[in-house]
Amino acid sequence: MTRAFVCGNGISRQAVDLNQLRSLGKIYGCNGLYRDFEPDCLVATDKPIAETIQNSGYSAAHRFHTRKPIPGLGALPVPRKYHSNSSGPIATALAALDGCKTIYMLGFDMGPTANQKFNNVYAGTDFYKRPDAAPTYTGNWVKQLCAISQDFPQTNFIRVCGPTTADIRELKLFNNLVHIPVQMFIDRVNTGQEL
Repeated sequence: MTRAFVCGNGISRQAVDLNQLRSLGKIYGCNGLYRDFEPDCLVATDKPIAETIQNSGYSAAHRFHTRKPIPGLGALPVPRKYHSNSSGPIATALAALDGCKTIYMLGFDMGPTANQKFNNVYAGTDFYKRPDAAPTYTGNWVKQLCAISQDFPQTNFIRVCGPTTADIRELKLFNNLVHIPVQMFIDRVNTGQEL
């Protein structure tokens, strides 16, 4: 199967039932996603959450990538070329490196909530900022996703956009990176239309 779904943790992702995607392609996720869903591949780059994931035993039983794996706990290193990238872009690059030719990016909001606060499904939980915190700077994620689009010109990247997804001009400069509304994506999944 050459389709993948990369799950960021922006709140627009909550509109999608990830269990419906299992039979449609590989699922890649980031950081806290493992708490309530087991993707085919998980990525975490921040040391505290990455170490917690490894020490929990998760990386011994599931595919997990991080920058500095703890020896003997099953984690895999991030590919050298993407070592300095953030979790979402790394997960996207891994899907492309795994040969997936159509990659849907869910929850890649890269902007604040409607009230201009921190936009993350896991806000207020361990290793995450409070829900009333200022939004995270996302310029590095934008640059990294632009570079990945250029690294894999034969791969189609689709950013699934919800009400809290930022409109980012730089991400519209590539023929192989398009944007669709989350409701269109959900309708296609629910009706069995070609993704």
